[in-house]
Amino acid sequence: MKPITSRLLIQDKYFKPYLSEDQMYQRVQELGKQIEIDYEGKKPLLLCILNGSFVFAADLVRAMDTACQISFLKYSSYVKDKISDNAKDLLGIQGLNESLENRHLIVVEDIVDTGNTMNKFLKELSAYKPASIEIATCLFKPSALKFDISPKYVAFSIPNDFVVGYGLDYDNYGRNLRGIYVIDEDENNNK
Repeated sequence: MKPITSRLLIQDKYFKPYLSEDQMYQRVQELGKQIEIDYEGKKPLLLCILNGSFVFAADLVRAMDTACQISFLKYSSYVKDKISDNAKDLLGIQGLNESLENRHLIVVEDIVDTGNTMNKFLKELSAYKPASIEIATCLFKPSALKFDISPKYVAFSIPNDFVVGYGLDYDNYGRNLRGIYVIDEDENNNK
């Protein structure tokens, strides 16, 4: 596996290593096995929120040895590197073709921070009358959370810092990084 580098520049911001590729792999394998146990015989539908969750979703589903379906949806509240609290910035559910009624749903997300996006998304999903809804997220920022949301499957809980890599981006760059990088405030303040 490729080692995580010491520091990198993405667009106009410096980032430093936070979680390595090996750490990501190990934890996602554990989550996949737990989901496999929890959903034995239930054939869950994984609803993967694009664009950020695609790397996590691919690794997660390969870690699960159980019958399941996957659907990729668009739903976002980010504009560049800032979270938008403006409801009109939410895209709504785009790309859903499966029936959700009486299905066991697992929403696969790259990161849950304020919960703004997830709160609205869960309300919309509930209208489809699924059997259950759980959240699997690569990263969770409990200190940033503003809504009553409890992801069941969390790879890593992190502080309220801006991160990129493993599907997460800064201005659409950095998604291809194999590990997670955190913004280097010291380096950015010295520019």
